[in-house]
Amino acid sequence: IETLFKSLHLAMARLPGALAVATLVTCTVFATATGIVGAVVTLMGLLALPAMLRAGYSIPLAAGAITAGGCLGILIPPSVLLIVYGATAGVSVVQLYAGAFFPGVMLASLYVLYVILMAWIKPAWAPPLSPEERAVKLPALTQRITADSSRHALGSLLAALKGRRNADVPTAHLLRQLGIVLLPGALFALVAITSYEAVTTVRAAEQYDIQEIGAARSSVPESSGGLQEPPSDSGGLQEPPSEGTGLSEPPGAGVSEPPGAGAVQEPPGAAPAKAAPEPGAATAAAGGATSMPAPTWWWVTFAVIGAIVALFYLFLSFARLEIFKMLLASFFPLMILILAVLGSIVLGLATPTEAAAMGALGGFLLAAAYRRLTLGVLKESVFLTAKTSAMVCWLFVGSAIFSAAFALLGGQALVEEWVLSMNLSKIQFLVLSQVIIFLLGWPLEWTEIIVIFMPIFIPLLDNFGVDPLFFGLLVAMNLQTAFLSPPVAMAAFYLKGVSPPHVTLNQIFLGMLPFMGIQILAIVLLYMWPQIGLWLPQLLYK
Repeated sequence: IETLFKSLHLAMARLPGALAVATLVTCTVFATATGIVGAVVTLMGLLALPAMLRAGYSIPLAAGAITAGGCLGILIPPSVLLIVYGATAGVSVVQLYAGAFFPGVMLASLYVLYVILMAWIKPAWAPPLSPEERAVKLPALTQRITADSSRHALGSLLAALKGRRNADVPTAHLLRQLGIVLLPGALFALVAITSYEAVTTVRAAEQYDIQEIGAARSSVPESSGGLQEPPSDSGGLQEPPSEGTGLSEPPGAGVSEPPGAGAVQEPPGAAPAKAAPEPGAATAAAGGATSMPAPTWWWVTFAVIGAIVALFYLFLSFARLEIFKMLLASFFPLMILILAVLGSIVLGLATPTEAAAMGALGGFLLAAAYRRLTLGVLKESVFLTAKTSAMVCWLFVGSAIFSAAFALLGGQALVEEWVLSMNLSKIQFLVLSQVIIFLLGWPLEWTEIIVIFMPIFIPLLDNFGVDPLFFGLLVAMNLQTAFLSPPVAMAAFYLKGVSPPHVTLNQIFLGMLPFMGIQILAIVLLYMWPQIGLWLPQLLYK
């Protein structure tokens, strides 16, 4: 995370409020790797707050960016809050994870836009980085090629590869640098080719020929065609004798096929039945492929990505190459781990428990690769895992006991009768419930709200036609106020614990307030356009 933060703020150095933007992006990435708010706020308080204070940033802006970004962990999967809500409301955690992804990204984007806007309007709050802070030191072997970090990297490396004046630079180093430079283009070409084949190939539907069954029936003897009574000596069910007084069939009226109808035949004048296909013909028909034009979204998506790749090569200096290498070493391994965990859950390739095991193994390997795997780190990780698991399990127990006792004592019926007597519309019910949850977030943490109040709200959803999945997304976004709103704003106390003495709680609280307003705006946007949260679950699990 330390390397990720450094590489991101160097990559975004020309943006207004680059350090705060890098902080929010780092918090967003870190939130997808852990659902623990305290860990994210504490670590970013140690990494980003001193850097922003040295750069002259406003204390409220810096504190607000760290606390708001750290609280994204309770919304962006894997979120412990979503697991507890899913168990309480009986909603699939996998669908909650899929639904919370885009609202989380939307909220993080709104945070970034706010920071950029405030840094542009009030530059004194977020001064730009000095040239010394934006400087990137080149490796010793690269300095033999050029001392100018702004020189174009691709052309210089190609020239050095075939030139004599750089004979003291090992060819292996040049080839490694060229491989890193060409990596984005090769990856873009690979994804474009494979996805183009996937979206333009249409496989023919499998064909089934009923004639095969008829052919099998044609081998039965003619006398056995049609429905017949079993022989009289077979011991099976038989008609009574015709001389009796009971009901009897008329002479010759047994159920049988008409003459010559021993097998299924076409009516007179119909076209002759097609002959059975040759062996392998059905397989060829089923495996045959036809092509179709690529959809518009594919062209637009890859046109945008292609333009980004082209700009990457157009402005690729040696300084940007070093920043790209830093991102490769920090951002991309973490993203691969996150995509492996969340992607396997969302796509149904693994259960959340199995994906968690993959994440634990990936984190173990990454720590070993970065040479940070020590006995102390391993012991702390095991302790935090046991602590979080025990907390979640006891929350399940408490929630089940409370909801059962509340319903048995008649509390649920009383609340439901009271709410329905107000004749609220769906909009009024949602506004009332979210306002109550927002106010409860000031004195209470999200755990108490989920365990105590969700069993009261959830049975009312059917009466107003509210999807529990959509309601859970609104609640998850709303409950971030439990970490940002005083007096029980745990994120503020996490940050205060690692801040310099001159940073006060009042300054941290003041920095949180604008981000709380952004959360309210995000809730309104999610309510106005529910597909922000429902599109991905409907796409994957329809």
